[in-house]
This record gives sequence, structure tokens and C-alpha cells, in this order.
Amino acid sequence: MPNETLSKHLFHWENQPMKWAMRIRVALYLAQALEYCSGKGRALYHDLNAYRVLFDKDGNPRLSCFGLMKNSRNGKSYSTNLAFTPPEYLRTGRVTPESVVYSFGTVLLDLLSGKHIPPSHGHFSNDDGTELVRLASRCLQYEPRERPHVKSLVTSLLPLQKETQVSSYILMGLSQETAASKQTLSLTPFGEACFRKDVIAIHEMLEKMGCKDDETDASEVSSKMWQAEESLNSKNHGDAAFRAKDFTTAIDCYTRFIDGRTVVTPTVYARRCLCYLMNNMAQEALGDAMQAQVASPEWPTAFYLQAAALFSLGMDNDAVESLKDGTNLEAHLYRN
Repeated sequence: MPNETLSKHLFHWENQPMKWAMRIRVALYLAQALEYCSGKGRALYHDLNAYRVLFDKDGNPRLSCFGLMKNSRNGKSYSTNLAFTPPEYLRTGRVTPESVVYSFGTVLLDLLSGKHIPPSHGHFSNDDGTELVRLASRCLQYEPRERPHVKSLVTSLLPLQKETQVSSYILMGLSQETAASKQTLSLTPFGEACFRKDVIAIHEMLEKMGCKDDETDASEVSSKMWQAEESLNSKNHGDAAFRAKDFTTAIDCYTRFIDGRTVVTPTVYARRCLCYLMNNMAQEALGDAMQAQVASPEWPTAFYLQAAALFSLGMDNDAVESLKDGTNLEAHLYRN
């Protein structure tokens, strides 16, 4: 899945913690998935935890199939690597539908606490938080018969689900205003990738669009009689490292090339910009995207890359403005 796991967003956050609206959405979608599996005769799910919840391209939470027990006999599991072990599992070694509800309760606690997220960063309403604690407590009862049925999980969570912006925006932590502004734009695939900070897609598209630019680079080198062979070798090595996704080496090679030149084509800045993004160096990436704009003021890619860097820095409003500039430039170029 393109947007990784619940564990990544909940425990290993970098810029800002997961929004409360998305945590509620995860709980509800997960309960609905378990109810669906139960209705299809697949009520047993082994080791339900935050690593088993994935996010699709739209930012919607999905239950992975990794925990579905295909090769068990009467619910007996031959693996004991449970994240949190239901009491009855210790006694019998078997997973039951009630055991799955117990594991669901542990995920609710994860959503409430975020573990590594400071309590002051939680940003959930007292009422919602209390309801989730109450539901988690019922799921974690020692006696399986005292836990709620999987169908009642959905009923309990539905009142907490409120109308929110598109879920992918919630996952990214964007404000309502920023999400609404983006909705007015008709982004190209490259612009959309920069909006989502999808560095893998950005790399693929930069590599493809870079072929023609590389030829331009070579012609400019020839026409201007650049003689610094060592500097040119640095660029070639940087391009090779970029294609091989060795971004640290690419940064080093491109830097040596740039330092030895008075004029640098925007492609080099764009590629080093992405390398910086891959290495969580958003400020340096923004600098290169701006240099690419200076080198080619009407190149939409430079503005889109600025947006990706600005989103990474948490400067959402400025990022949206860069998206608008890139979109307008691209529309102008298309008309011409």
C-alpha cells in the first residue's frame, strides 16, 4: 500500500502526529473490516495490531490479509509471536472470535495514546476519548464472554465518526482550508505526486523527464566549451547514483558538480532536490527547487518541487500557492 502502515503514522511520526479524526476513522474502518470477515466465515484474525493496518492511495485505512488464519485447526495457532496475548490464548493456545475483539481493544489503546506521541499532542475531545476508553475496556475483559460482539463495535464507533475532509488529507495532517484550496486545482500526475510527497513517484517521473534535459545539458557543455572533465564526471556519477536510488551519493556528486559551475541546468537542481527530500532534508530541498526556478523561471516542475518541500516543512499555505503557480504555468505552456 502506498501510504504505509498505521504503526508508521501513529508511532513514528516526524512532522506532526496523526489527527484525531483519522484515528476515529481507523477504529471504525477496522471494526467494519472485522465484521465483514466475520460475516464471510473468517472471524479468526491472528495478532491484530498497528502493523496490520495499511493505508491505500486515498489514505483510507485497510485491514491487511496477513492475519487471516488459513492453516489453523479449530482456531489453534502454531505461532506465539502475538503483540498482546489474550488470556485464553495462554490457557488453550487457540484464537477465538473473542480473542480478536481483545486484540481490537489493544489497537484502540494505541489510537488513544499513540505511545510515542506526547499526551499534549493528542488533540481529541474528552467525550470521544472517554467513549473510546470505555469501548477498549470492554474489549479487554479477562473473560471472553464479557467482551462485545464484533458487530457491536461498529455500532459503538459510528456516533464518533464526524464529517471530515477527504481521508488522504487527514492522513497528511492538512487543514480544512488547505484541503479545500487544493481541491480547486487540476494537478498533473507530477503535481499530484508532489502534493502527496510521494517521493517514489516523483523519482520515477523526474528520471523519465530527465532524458531530454540530459541531452540539453550535454549540448550546453559542448557549446560553452566546459573543460572541467572531473566536474562532468561528477555529474555523470550523480546521474548514475540517482537512477540507482543511491541518493546520498547523488547529493555528494551533484554538489561537486554544482560547486564547479557558474551555470547549472535546472535538471540537476531538481534531482538534488529530490535526493534531499529522500534524506529528510526539506530545507535544503526547498533551496534547490528555488534554484531550479531561477535557472528556468517558466518550468512548472520547479514550482511543484517547491510545494513538496514546503509541505514537508509544514508550510501548507505556501505549498498550495506553489502548486497554483505550477498549475498556471503548465496550463499556459499547454495553450501555447
